[in-house]
Amino acid sequence: MNTFELVVPCHFGLEAVAKREIYDLGYEITRVEDGRVTFEGDAEAICRANIFLRSAERVLLLVGRFRAVTFDELFEGIKALPWEQYIPKDGKIWIKKASSIKSKLFSPSDIQSIAKKAIIERLKKSYRIDWFPEDGAVYPIRIFLLKDEVMVTLDTSGDSLHKRGYRLMTSKAPLTETLAAALIMLTPWKKDRILVDPFCGSGTFPIEAAMMAANIAPGLNRSFVAEKWDNLIPKKLWYEAAEEAAELVDMDIEVDIQGYDIDAEVVRAARENAKRAGVEKLIHFQERAVADLHHPKKYGFIITNPPYGERLEEKKELPALYTQIGQAYKSLDAWSLYMITSYEDAERYIGRKADKNRKIYNGMIKTYFYQFMGAKPPKRRATGKDL
Repeated sequence: MNTFELVVPCHFGLEAVAKREIYDLGYEITRVEDGRVTFEGDAEAICRANIFLRSAERVLLLVGRFRAVTFDELFEGIKALPWEQYIPKDGKIWIKKASSIKSKLFSPSDIQSIAKKAIIERLKKSYRIDWFPEDGAVYPIRIFLLKDEVMVTLDTSGDSLHKRGYRLMTSKAPLTETLAAALIMLTPWKKDRILVDPFCGSGTFPIEAAMMAANIAPGLNRSFVAEKWDNLIPKKLWYEAAEEAAELVDMDIEVDIQGYDIDAEVVRAARENAKRAGVEKLIHFQERAVADLHHPKKYGFIITNPPYGERLEEKKELPALYTQIGQAYKSLDAWSLYMITSYEDAERYIGRKADKNRKIYNGMIKTYFYQFMGAKPPKRRATGKDL
């Protein structure tokens, strides 16, 4: 079976999470860049990466890299790539996106137009045809230019992998599912520990945590554009990867995952989203203000995305809100607090400096992932059952 270089885009600052996931699937990393991790894998790896990776935005198949400072060089560079190895005689070529950063070629529409002409010219010559019909499966192509280096890829995912299929209704400032999953994986939370999100919105943090706890693969209930690429990926491999994922699901678990929001309508939407994700029985959603947050047990986790105050009128309310978060957290015994926000005075009003702070971009918004560490629970003594 052919081996490909597969490129996994992820959120800037969260490359280490994507790396760990890829290693856990059993593949070798070949390159790490800002917002991208590249690994080697075969056709089976394309299926498994799409179905299992929680923090990846999509899975791209690398067709080639080269340097270009003129549109002629771009045309010749793309034409020189072995497109006939990837696109069949009836394939529909779609230059889905072209992006250019610090490159002499900076017009996305021109890059897209030139790329398509170059690909079709190559394929007409390879297949010895005068006209390329494009009436078969779709092959979306994404082209990235960075400092005059061109990277050309085929998008195997189609819709971004954050579209798990469960979130139809969202709150005002939703986190993507991939970012929420990656942030949870940055914490030491495990399914035997309590998790509470007091600003649950559409329920993304609790739902992603419940899916992790139950071992539900994020791509189990959706489709991918490469499922129709019979020339590259046998259908059998998609069935086998989905079967592997289905066999790993374990709904017979006991967890304490809770989501609160002050808006009853939002709580209803979160419940509906959890139902679509198949984890409604694993999460307790409730209409509740952050000031009413309390829990009798120790060593729990708050993982949350509180309001940022992006609008001017909302900013005035933030000091009081973050003071409430700090007071609620202080009342909990040996808990940890993990919070993503763009509010730069968050630590001041919470009343404590974060133990760690990581800068992360949520879309175009610069945010901080504040990490307030609680005490670790004592290690359990080994019993006869554990030996």
